[in-house]
Amino acid sequence: MVMPSRARLEAVFHGQLPDHTPILGGWIACPEHIQALAGASPEEYWADPIDVSIRAYHALGVDGLIDIFVPKGREDFRCVDASTYIHAHSGLSLEEALARIDAMPSPEEIEATFDFDAAYQVFREELVQMQSRCGELVWMPAQWSAGARISWYGDFGYECFFLIMGGYPRQAHKLLEVGGAQGRCRSRLIARAVQEGLFPHAVLLGEDICTQRGPMLSPAFMERCYAPQLRYGLEPLLEVGCKPVWHCDGDVRPILDMLLDCGVQGLQGFQPECGMTIDWVVQKRTREGNRLLIFGPLAVTTELPCCTPEEIRAKVRHAIEVCRGNADLVLFTANTINPDVPLANIRAMVEEARRA
Repeated sequence: MVMPSRARLEAVFHGQLPDHTPILGGWIACPEHIQALAGASPEEYWADPIDVSIRAYHALGVDGLIDIFVPKGREDFRCVDASTYIHAHSGLSLEEALARIDAMPSPEEIEATFDFDAAYQVFREELVQMQSRCGELVWMPAQWSAGARISWYGDFGYECFFLIMGGYPRQAHKLLEVGGAQGRCRSRLIARAVQEGLFPHAVLLGEDICTQRGPMLSPAFMERCYAPQLRYGLEPLLEVGCKPVWHCDGDVRPILDMLLDCGVQGLQGFQPECGMTIDWVVQKRTREGNRLLIFGPLAVTTELPCCTPEEIRAKVRHAIEVCRGNADLVLFTANTINPDVPLANIRAMVEEARRA
């Protein structure tokens, strides 16, 4: 019996067997590939890139969408540009950054003044409208602000951020507490949507806090100051049976046990050149002792851009076999599918998963 996309995804989210391995999409950052899949001209694409992208993912045969990447302009493929990308310097002096943190409301004030009903109305309307556009594809956008937050370098720049984390413990601790309060508020919105059947029982979240050499901050510091906030921020999701799936960039291994102890139920990625391989990851278990939910594992660095279609098919089969009985798999990529990935490899990845 052929399952609808939502049923196929939910089966895996609940640890059950689907009719075949479900597939996520949304991270193709190449307008030419999207146009080819949808059979659309560049003029049609730029007139409504969201609509054309949805048509492309329908044609490709995925089950759900994490996002839809639209480039900043016709001459680019990235969804960020020089004005929106994170820089070392934010324009703030260290003194200005510290003063800004001191002026932030307390975590208690953030939660006390959070207008849940008003925020949920906006969140709900966005989900309903986009799901209507997606049709049978499940719209399950990543929720990067849910849970907690440690990557404040986007606000303060890398230089100020690391100086604060390393040299100003009072402000550093307040930032992490503020991130935990904000993340819990966002998790509450998602939890309500899950209860109302508007969001599935898994959500992609997480932070880019690791490089290829490991975490940007010491694991001991993160265990002491960040883990309590993440644990607190994930509670609303876990209470309604929604599995937080952590985005793994770089070498996440030194903090992986901490993340799982905080309540993370799944992982998305991975970069095999950093030691994050599917063979190693499936050995891990949640804090409750259950199998992990995996969104992955096709690498956009060492596999999709440089392998042949048949090699990609073999990697998909390997992932499915390794996960069988050891983890619950939804096929996805480690990160953005850039123009260096041949369209034939994208097709091969999806076609092979639909066979299994």
